[in-house]
Amino acid sequence: VQLVESGGGLVQAGGSLRLSCAASGTIISPVVMAWYRQAPGEERQFLAGIYSNGFTKYEDSVKGRFTISRDLANTVYLQMNSLKPEDTGVYYCKFVIRSVDYWGQGTQVTVSF
Repeated sequence: VQLVESGGGLVQAGGSLRLSCAASGTIISPVVMAWYRQAPGEERQFLAGIYSNGFTKYEDSVKGRFTISRDLANTVYLQMNSLKPEDTGVYYCKFVIRSVDYWGQGTQVTVSF
């Protein structure tokens, strides 16, 4: 399973971006689809997850600003609003399929002051 992310880029503080992550080819519907962020010099951090039943979970710092969603084609999205410079990093998506984690290659998000 290969995951391909898109939507990253450079944005000013207060702006918005929408990330997408899709699997190449046909896959079994993931149990969990999630987004993580890795800032320079830091460990990869969980941001948001959505389960097959629609339940969502967010890390505290992004609650109210980020929204995770998924569609029937097994694409997961991360709508990011009110972006802050500390949101800068490489964003990764992860699918959990039959207890196996699959990761995307990452997409850079840079938020300027």
